[in-house]
Amino acid sequence: MLDPFPIPPPSLLVQAINPLASALALPTLPLHIHELLFAAFSYHLICAYVSPILSRRLFPAIYPNLPRRTRLNWDVHVVSLFQSIFVCAAALWVMAVDDERKGMNWKERVWGYTGGGGMIQAFAAGYFLWDLQICLRYFGVFGIGLLMHAVAALIVFSLGFRPFVNFYGPTFILYELSSPFLNFHWFFDKLQMTGSRAQWYNGILLLASFFCCRLLWGTYQSLRVYQDCWAALHIQNTTSPIFPSSSSSSSFLSLMSPSTLSNDDNPTGIPEMLAQGHMTGKEGIMRFQPSPSSIANIPTWLALTYLGSNVVLNTLNFYWFGKMIETVKKRFRAPPSAGKGGKTKKMENEGEGEGEEVVVADVIVEGVELDGRVFLEDEGVVGGEGIGAKEGVDGEVRRRKRSKS
Repeated sequence: MLDPFPIPPPSLLVQAINPLASALALPTLPLHIHELLFAAFSYHLICAYVSPILSRRLFPAIYPNLPRRTRLNWDVHVVSLFQSIFVCAAALWVMAVDDERKGMNWKERVWGYTGGGGMIQAFAAGYFLWDLQICLRYFGVFGIGLLMHAVAALIVFSLGFRPFVNFYGPTFILYELSSPFLNFHWFFDKLQMTGSRAQWYNGILLLASFFCCRLLWGTYQSLRVYQDCWAALHIQNTTSPIFPSSSSSSSFLSLMSPSTLSNDDNPTGIPEMLAQGHMTGKEGIMRFQPSPSSIANIPTWLALTYLGSNVVLNTLNFYWFGKMIETVKKRFRAPPSAGKGGKTKKMENEGEGEGEEVVVADVIVEGVELDGRVFLEDEGVVGGEGIGAKEGVDGEVRRRKRSKS
């Protein structure tokens, strides 16, 4: 399948990224760099402009009055909501229409490439590039944990441009089918709908989608990628490296030299055989290895990096699923008594002279952000810019008892 993105990569951009792609041995990056940057810039526009404008119009009594940190998180969740819906829809479409992908054997799943899979990886990498700059810009809000997550996720998705397990890009993106429900759960809290019937139904869909997409589907596909990588690590018919060295990468990128880029018949800057779809079918799938018959062991560090990250993420998915069940239950559970974790305060009612006991229940909201980010928010304290992992505290759960005079 050729890249379905309607805009070809600009020749100047291809020339600019060639040295970096050559140095990092990422020969398919020049084919998708425009998609990666387009995605990152689109997410920036949504976060900085679209979300604030729409949110003020749709929720004029809530959004403008949120603490600054909460508004930032609101905008980030809007981006996450949009990205998860868009990238999952695109991945499902590629999986449905990419006939070359459907017929891949294990070698092609590990070393093969299709334009559709490359596009999905570019959109995912673009999101994490945007996420990285957000974590750097607001380091005091998001902290070192989310910064490291953004760096690691960007590196893992960038490995697909070698290409490496390009086949599994759309597959693992479907983890994000649960993310819209997670974002809606967060928004219900901020819209003062905690414990509502809508949040209850959304919570059921969140747990069901998380269980099916991340635990069932994710575990099954992880076993498949482990099996393919194991076979690739132990293949015996090695004749030459499958992944380009700096010289072999340069030989590919030399096809994008200024002489090629200035060809009037090929103004996009992409080699003619790729731009016009001359390499399709089995030959096209394996186009980025030196020859279709020369297959070598994948580097051990590459397999360990990818598979290790996958094991950690799957383990955390099981852990987070249990935490999510607890979180949904807390939304519909009566507040604890003062002797069981609540904070009791005596307040005098100035108008009536009656004592009022206010029990503030400590609630920890635990969720999983896009691609498994942990989000903790302490909502048990009142006032100020607040504390918490990502934002100020802007809510409280109260149970009031009026004492008899």
